[in-house]
Amino acid sequence: MRSKYLLAVLAAMALIVAACGGDDAAETTAAPETTAAEAAAPETTAAPAEAVAQRDLSFIVVSHGQSSDPFWSVAANGVKAAEEDMGVSVVYQAPGTFDMAEMAQIIDAAVASQPDGLVVTIPDADALGPSIRAAVEAGIPVISMNSGSDVFADLGVMVHVGQTEYEAGLIAGQEMGAMGVSNALCINQEVGNAALDSRCQGFEDGLGGSVEVIPVDLADPTGAQAAIEGALSSRNPDGVLALGPTGAIPALNAMENVGMLGQVELATFDLGPEVLEAIGAGDMAFAIDQYQYAQGYLPIVLLTMFHETGGLPLGSVDRVVLTGPQLVTADNSADVISFSEQGLR
Repeated sequence: MRSKYLLAVLAAMALIVAACGGDDAAETTAAPETTAAEAAAPETTAAPAEAVAQRDLSFIVVSHGQSSDPFWSVAANGVKAAEEDMGVSVVYQAPGTFDMAEMAQIIDAAVASQPDGLVVTIPDADALGPSIRAAVEAGIPVISMNSGSDVFADLGVMVHVGQTEYEAGLIAGQEMGAMGVSNALCINQEVGNAALDSRCQGFEDGLGGSVEVIPVDLADPTGAQAAIEGALSSRNPDGVLALGPTGAIPALNAMENVGMLGQVELATFDLGPEVLEAIGAGDMAFAIDQYQYAQGYLPIVLLTMFHETGGLPLGSVDRVVLTGPQLVTADNSADVISFSEQGLR
């Protein structure tokens, strides 16, 4: 049911992009037969594609993740592609680290510049709520993406684009439970990020077994790997879930160092080249993909449509346009790798 719903949403978004591209719809007709004279005629150079009409619209995207991060670089690619496709101007901003005080300041500065629309992630509603409400009260259309599916409506945000994190964690737990896992670790690189905390909670509920959260600091990869190695040795789990690719790689290395690789089930949220390689090699069971490219792309399309038509696709009755979760396993990892190499997954 979930997959049918997602396909329907993305199909609707494709129609939106086509509508925004111009007034003339492409028409498909059968090609006429070529005559002998036409076949002998010299080839003519095809006319260049019509340029996208430029709109006098300026949007700002503020996320808690930096565009240099493997995950967020793909989201930023989506933002850039939508900027070009919609013919609008977009600025992508983020704090230097996971710093809610700095992120709130960036949002405040964005509001002061009076953009035509604002896209935000909401990893901590308590810290960011006042800044987001100020944008709404200033009459700026606001859309949230990635994190904040459970709080965006309370802040006056129009619609959320992403996945519901608890349910995604629930699916991860159910998958691991079906593999026979009953004692697991949840590697959390941003304890206090409501979205990641919800993933661990959903994972525990879906597994129906024991789950211990292991906090790690990814700014210190050596320390993160050491912390995971210590947890593996002392708790002897039969499953490990990382909450992102930058957490999955230290976990993979830690399992190899303590001799548990291939003996303990490993999975992660989100994708990256090393994650996809590990899935293909059988060293990782699966990844939960939230399709962050679409999380960057769709809000820009939606804001453009809102300005041009006054309407906004809501995705569902709870106003969440789902981009995931989508399961990546050894069966489909090769196809996903090809998209990842293009910066699309």
